[in-house]
Amino acid sequence: MDLRFSDAEPSAEERAAVDAFLGAPPTGWEGGARSDGDLRVAVGGHEARDRRDLLLPALHAVNDRIGWISEGALDYICRRLTVPPAEAYGVATFYSLFSTKPRPARVLHVCTDLACQARGADAVRRSAEERLGPPGMSWQPSPCLGLCERAPAALALQAGEFPGATVYGPAEPAPAPTVGANGSGGPDGGGGAGGAGRTHAADGTDGTGGPDGTSGASTVGDVIGTRGAGGTGGIGDAGDARAAEGAGGTGGGAGRAKDLSRLGGLSGMDVTGGPALAERAEPPAEHAVPQAGDPSLVLLRRVGVVDPASLDDYRAEGGYAALREAVRIGPAGVIREVLESGLVGRGGAAFPTGRKWEATARQLDHPHYLVCNADESEPGTFKDRVVMEGDPYALVEAMTIAAYATGCPKGYLYIRGEYPRAISRMAHAIDVARARGLLGADVMGQGFAFDIEIRRGAGAYICGEETAIFNSIEGFRGEPRSKPPFPVEKGLFGKPTVVNNVETLVNVLPILTGGAAAYAATGTEGSTGTKLFCVSGTVARPGVYELPFGATLRELLDLSGGATGRLRAVLLGGAAGGFVRPDELDVPLTFEGTRAAGTTLGSGVVLVLDDGVDLVRILLRVAEFFRDESCGQCVPCRVGTVRQEEALHRLSRRPTAGDIALLREVGQAMRDASICGLGQTAWNAVESAIDRLGVFSPSEAS
Repeated sequence: MDLRFSDAEPSAEERAAVDAFLGAPPTGWEGGARSDGDLRVAVGGHEARDRRDLLLPALHAVNDRIGWISEGALDYICRRLTVPPAEAYGVATFYSLFSTKPRPARVLHVCTDLACQARGADAVRRSAEERLGPPGMSWQPSPCLGLCERAPAALALQAGEFPGATVYGPAEPAPAPTVGANGSGGPDGGGGAGGAGRTHAADGTDGTGGPDGTSGASTVGDVIGTRGAGGTGGIGDAGDARAAEGAGGTGGGAGRAKDLSRLGGLSGMDVTGGPALAERAEPPAEHAVPQAGDPSLVLLRRVGVVDPASLDDYRAEGGYAALREAVRIGPAGVIREVLESGLVGRGGAAFPTGRKWEATARQLDHPHYLVCNADESEPGTFKDRVVMEGDPYALVEAMTIAAYATGCPKGYLYIRGEYPRAISRMAHAIDVARARGLLGADVMGQGFAFDIEIRRGAGAYICGEETAIFNSIEGFRGEPRSKPPFPVEKGLFGKPTVVNNVETLVNVLPILTGGAAAYAATGTEGSTGTKLFCVSGTVARPGVYELPFGATLRELLDLSGGATGRLRAVLLGGAAGGFVRPDELDVPLTFEGTRAAGTTLGSGVVLVLDDGVDLVRILLRVAEFFRDESCGQCVPCRVGTVRQEEALHRLSRRPTAGDIALLREVGQAMRDASICGLGQTAWNAVESAIDRLGVFSPSEAS
């Protein structure tokens, strides 16, 4: 790919996909037909550069329609946005969900990460390879899909005019098909095993339309290409639509939902017409919350109680009481309450949320921006997905409060591309809130403006880093930025920005409705409130659990039914965390308690491993994960993650003291010199396995 445009031309379908998102090209300078007028004036400058942030959603538009991004399509996008082709190629090849090489319209992504590895992902992978051939075309191994409570999991993405997504969890090899039998794939290629399924509707009502209030789907298929009012519609542009000129600056084309049930049997079809994986109904969000309905819950109390598509249901259960209280006490009062509550970030860094909000609000440079980081890609993490699927209006309200307190007229909700149902439900909630005056130019008639735009990720763990997410939104490679300046000073588009994840934001609601003192009374002095824990692996009842800070790991495991076999270890904090032995289960689940115990709470991952799990294989997967997800920007991480994996492969064959010493040296170099948390934590789990669990013990090493 060159800095210059090539002679490659987009197909009519590729051009239509881009134009459906960006609108028809107004001049020949932007890819339209050349006129005499175009020869007398050049279009560019600030106006062209201001459109750079549309690059990622434009790439999504082509990938969703065609299944891959050709050179001609990339060139056309570059002409439309005045982006050098080499830069756009660098962005397109950065994300795992995109392809710049031809591939089928339907691609099956089989999770091979930690929770799925512990629950039999190898069998699913073998089945996919037997039915669909080698990975790389119609199927590919995938990092964590955020479906850990249903491990092993897989996700099929279908490109087309009305793209779709099919979720498999637990993913099980389908029985051998009987060609011509009912449900084995008719002449039209549809109706696979299990029959045609219901789909996620563009209005976000998916999963609640069955007569029992649960998903009636045997196949999940989100209506992707429908754009709702305000540019936040379905998943195809996932609200990536830049606001069209119009009222509130949140225009966008109108979209029409189309029934995708005809795509039901296409996911992972093998050469005989049968599906590679058995199809089943996707359960409702509350299936992931074993405590659902428990009146003691705070953050999860509405999951399974309200219809996630109904704003009236949400308000009947106390919704928008927190925003009314925020308006009553004013922006400074909101920040004071958050400061006094002791709320800290729930993504792992545990930075005081009130201090971040206060610093942003004080900045004189405007506009300010709010970014909700819903790109939870840490293996074993799925709590934010459950909140967005089960209680989407809570996040809309929480983002509105954060924006009100910090002076942000615009917020971006960055959701990972592997979350089709969460995207659909959040898009619906945003559209309804806007229509009811809870977003827009005059929120609740109180004279402040705020609106939310959804941006869909495309498969990059590093984009969960707070500055990498800015680059991704702005249309650059999702690489972290050097700090200082910090986001509160110079963040998104170079303006003061507050970044919080989903769990952190929804904690603001009980703080305002119950008061900071009541909130701080729960938990411990250093870790106030409740925490969501993602329990997965070889455990009896996996799911998202809510407990007050200070509960012990033993109490959490008892609540989840304990390990399915003899407990071997628990991984806290995910791939970037550390292992805990069975004799250390009384560690308090607080930020300070886990730190004192030599491990980390991280984002709340609790991966249970019994003695039937091969720990060496788990460590190899951790190393492979960090090697794949390193953005390559800094040498310590780019080289260190490769050397770590190489050393672990050698140790898996024959442990030697030399390789263990090399691992320690490489790990320390990554920890000390990497630019961001990915490289700084890539050695954590491996180190704790060696030191705490005795993997590659000295008795084995020569």
